[in-house]
Amino acid sequence: MTYFSKFPVLGYDSLGNKEFKVAPDIMRRVRARTNALLNTTMLFKYRVVAGETPESVAFDFYGDPRLHWVVLLTNDIIDRYHGWPLTERQFQNFINDKYSNPNATHHYEISQTSGDATVKINIGTDNTDYPSATAITNYEYEFDRQEKLGLIKILKEEHLGQFVDEFNSLMQSG
Repeated sequence: MTYFSKFPVLGYDSLGNKEFKVAPDIMRRVRARTNALLNTTMLFKYRVVAGETPESVAFDFYGDPRLHWVVLLTNDIIDRYHGWPLTERQFQNFINDKYSNPNATHHYEISQTSGDATVKINIGTDNTDYPSATAITNYEYEFDRQEKLGLIKILKEEHLGQFVDEFNSLMQSG
């Protein structure tokens, strides 16, 4: 089953000439039930390998690349181009396009002083009050963001049928 095959269709008059074309209602949004996403017995963590796509992950875990939407929906990824980790080449191009100086300071961080001291706190772009704060470069900031994007949840295959059925039901109920 492809993702858009279960979307309701609507008539769309793109030219305003009363010649309607049938198109999937792409504005329809369905979210997996929060309880299901929080149920750790249904999911496991997975680190995306460089170059993997949602389609290749779906093929590896479900045997069908058309189930890429399950991977995206399970991880609440709406925009696969900004919510999925980039390849090394894409990352380098992104950094060079976004920043005139990738090595410039993006923000400063300090270690949390109570509890888990490994937790870092972003104190912004001014370290006047914390002169010993660590400068985080634009490159480091974006690299860390990519690392976080690369840690996803995979729905265990034994729950796939139930998940797809729920999706279909939600799409039909409007």
